Amino acid sequence: MNPGRKLAVTLPILSLAVVITSLAAAGMGAAHIPIRETALAIFHPDAVSPEVLAIVRELRLPRIIVGLLVGGGLALSGVVFQALLRNPLADPFILGVSSGAAVGVVASMLLGLEDVLWASELFAFVGAMTTVVIVFRIARIKERLYPHTMLLTGVIVNAFFSAAIMFFISIARNEEIREILLWMMGNLSLSSMEDALAVGGVFVVVGIIVLYHARNMNLLLGGDESAASLGVEVQKTKMVLFVAASAMAAVVVSAAGVVGFVGLVIPHMIRMILGADHRALIPSAVLFGGMFLVIADTAARTVITEIELPVGVLTALLGAPFFIYLLRRDL
Repeated sequence: MNPGRKLAVTLPILSLAVVITSLAAAGMGAAHIPIRETALAIFHPDAVSPEVLAIVRELRLPRIIVGLLVGGGLALSGVVFQALLRNPLADPFILGVSSGAAVGVVASMLLGLEDVLWASELFAFVGAMTTVVIVFRIARIKERLYPHTMLLTGVIVNAFFSAAIMFFISIARNEEIREILLWMMGNLSLSSMEDALAVGGVFVVVGIIVLYHARNMNLLLGGDESAASLGVEVQKTKMVLFVAASAMAAVVVSAAGVVGFVGLVIPHMIRMILGADHRALIPSAVLFGGMFLVIADTAARTVITEIELPVGVLTALLGAPFFIYLLRRDL
């Protein structure tokens, strides 16, 4: 089946699944709201009580929208990193990009800049790009990059930045420590429409860039020399895509903290179903990634009645075994 037919089949199904999942998630919680009332609260607010309207539109809907964007953004970054490194084990978390962005956000918090417009996002982007540069410099051996060497380098850099974050926490004031720790575990509980606009703006720009380069990403899977012979400006394409994917990962981290393994698991699952053609893989992974994170976040806030788990805890519990499976399969 060609990519056009795959998209014609999968996108409507995934889009409908995203809508149903979002409506169901908006009705679930300490106060259960039937899906019909949830839909009315979103599309016909005058038809429901003020209490239902407040719960759905002010508390749960921003969280769901941010969850969709964060999950989709992580999946998008994962697709790009896996294509450029030609390795299904690559994702922003494993490569240390998320940790680098987290260091930037924590630094902005300690400097009291978290409420300054775009300050956290800018610090996160600088941290993410610093990580990419470090990983490339360390992993380059005789002008060549080996995927497993990059992954190992990413793990080491990840550990270093985690230590840097622990240092920042150790010098933070008591009232800042809990905020940083809760955010570090991956948390959507404080999501707002402002976060949705910030993540959404970057998401649209990065999505357009990545979709524009979908054919080039397909050609890069065959190797740099082969892609260059077919007219791809290899170095320019890689630089643009690395910057775009790092920007996406950075804004996601600034909004929701470190949510691991979504960028690893989702692209691989979609690739097993649709194949490696990025013209179908990219939009499908974005939709499925957003839906997956909304489901995970809903489970995190409803599984245990009196406790709300950080969504990053659940994604790590699900993603770590999947990473081990991929690692053992590829060795």
